[in-house]
Amino acid sequence: MITSDILGRFHASPISGIFATVQRLRREGRELLDFSVGESDFDTPLHIREAGKIAIDRGETRYTPTDGSIDLIESVRRKFKIENGLDYPLAQIVAGMGAKPLLAAAVQAILSPGDEAILSTPCWPSHVGMIELARGRAVKLATGIDTHFKMTAGELDRAIGPKTRLVILCSPSNPTGAVYEEAEMRALAQVLLAHPQIAILSDDLYEHILFDDRRFNTIAAVEPRLYDRTLTVNGLSKAYAMTGWRIGFAGGPPAWVDAIRQIYSQSSGGLCSISQAAAIAALEGPKEFLADWSARYQIRRDLALEGLAAASGLRTAKPEGAFYLMPECAGLIGARRPNGETIGSSTDFARYLLEDWNVVIVPGPGFECDPYFRLSIATSDATLKRGVRLIAEACAALFEKGRERWQSPSRISSAA
Repeated sequence: MITSDILGRFHASPISGIFATVQRLRREGRELLDFSVGESDFDTPLHIREAGKIAIDRGETRYTPTDGSIDLIESVRRKFKIENGLDYPLAQIVAGMGAKPLLAAAVQAILSPGDEAILSTPCWPSHVGMIELARGRAVKLATGIDTHFKMTAGELDRAIGPKTRLVILCSPSNPTGAVYEEAEMRALAQVLLAHPQIAILSDDLYEHILFDDRRFNTIAAVEPRLYDRTLTVNGLSKAYAMTGWRIGFAGGPPAWVDAIRQIYSQSSGGLCSISQAAAIAALEGPKEFLADWSARYQIRRDLALEGLAAASGLRTAKPEGAFYLMPECAGLIGARRPNGETIGSSTDFARYLLEDWNVVIVPGPGFECDPYFRLSIATSDATLKRGVRLIAEACAALFEKGRERWQSPSRISSAA
């Protein structure tokens, strides 16, 4: 079968593969505790759902502009201006079927073959895949628990080379929950100001999920001199519990926004008219639930941290936002399962949890790191408590050669 050589440059999303495995096992009758999916367990708020129903009843079922209806674009413009301090003309805003296609089109619009894009790891797998699909090269700055999963200005500066054309920022971070404070963001901005050839892609999807009274910072607002070099991408999937509605949006330089429109004109269709009506209601309607949900996620974060503190061999940072934990399982490497198999990586640990404990996590290689794994806390308190208890029991059940039980201590690392 003839296929393009581009397929050899990147892999399918590992999260999509895990999702398919979970669905298959459930069809076979397995009862699983699934902590792999980055999707809120809350329902889309009623006023948003009602707006979609009204659009259906009004017969709003025709084609819409590929880059979003004017009503939606106007709502997005108000959102950027009021919530983020970013004033984009309507012509500099584009909407898409979720933020993911917008991010992919933006990377294609910015990179030429051989160009380099810098991002910190652990990272969202698709950020790397998008770079590789554009025939660019991902320059990965490794971070970890001890640096609270954040790259420093010095690390960014040293990574920039003659082929660097793009830096991708994601705060709050998927998968780590790291949040750049204003001073940290400003330090990164100072580095980027010295390199005018570099574009910035700011992935702001988790803007409204922040813990411990933290404030959201987006780089084009923190440093207005980068406004003309930054594409700010956001959407409704995560904070508004609207993953299935598929609405994302972006604001940025006219050339990039026009390029995204050009790519969309040949590769995509118009956004769902029903979803756009719901999105307008989300952006224009009451938002008190956002703070309430964020508080609920914070409670769940603390429940998960408390439960994982009892898990021998794990070390866990305290997330500052989003709805994930990224524990390190280096303390389990070399441990042996009750069946005698050795844990050699986070992938082995994830397989052990699935096969022996019916618990689903995402191992670190999918996020360009190891030995870490991602645990989503976007589930009920009861499910989360049970899940982390089972993870702790699973760790206790591991054997190490020469020892009766694995005794490595767990630690919780608090963010500064």
